[in-house]
Amino acid sequence: MQKILVSLPDKLVQRMRVMIPHGHRSRIVAELLEKEIAKREKSLYECARAVQADKELISEMNDWDSTVGDGIDNESW
Repeated sequence: MQKILVSLPDKLVQRMRVMIPHGHRSRIVAELLEKEIAKREKSLYECARAVQADKELISEMNDWDSTVGDGIDNESW
């Protein structure tokens, strides 16, 4: 278990202190974060699935793969 420091609006903190008992706050914040992270992971997964299903994009990516190993060095800026 790790402790982290986060900043929250004053009014939200006041409401949290009134509505959520002291011993329950960390668990509730963890549950809310877990839900938000799961939602974002699902969105990213769905985006990756859409890319895999895009045959035109896959074809274009395969065309670009032919440039790998073409002997042109990356430029150093």
